[in-house]
Amino acid sequence: MVAELGRAETPQETADRKAAASAKRRGNQTAFNLFVAVVASLAIVAFLVMVVVRPDQGPMYEPVDYLSLAEAAQGTVDEPIVAPAMPEGWRANHAELGTGSDGVTVWSVGFTTPAERYLAIIQGIDANDSWVADQVRKARAGKTVTIDGVAWTSYDRREASDPGNVAYALVTTSGASTIVLAGTAGDEEFRALAAAVAKELA
Repeated sequence: MVAELGRAETPQETADRKAAASAKRRGNQTAFNLFVAVVASLAIVAFLVMVVVRPDQGPMYEPVDYLSLAEAAQGTVDEPIVAPAMPEGWRANHAELGTGSDGVTVWSVGFTTPAERYLAIIQGIDANDSWVADQVRKARAGKTVTIDGVAWTSYDRREASDPGNVAYALVTTSGASTIVLAGTAGDEEFRALAAAVAKELA
């Protein structure tokens, strides 16, 4: 019944009324869905801020006691393990003795430096030229740098499009060991680590 006209609805009027009601319901449902989506998105952002983005949570990797690990590793090889004690601000985030490319026995320690850069000691025992090339990412040998009486060959990749974690490297030999210092640190921190290694080699 169409009240204002005082007669029954025609089939077309009934269909139009139902279509209008259905469209209104769809509109309300769309608005509700949009509201739910916005709330869910805000909840995800809040979660990421609270759980993932934590500037005060400290280093990405837990520090390791590389000196104790070096002592344990020394019991398995004859060549002296190079593991200088570094001053406060240098944090070791990994240290291990393993087998590298070409079957070379490798002792490695990775540091986060006081400037929050990466710098590693990589010691290859009975290493060959191919192993060295792998450590310096096939970089060309540069000038010789002498630090506290130890001569190092430099390998500079800082101008490469993607130097990765080996932007610069210093390489020296001592006995059966080839020692590589490699990372993204600046010259001053490279010199500090090289000086500490020199004391180990003296």
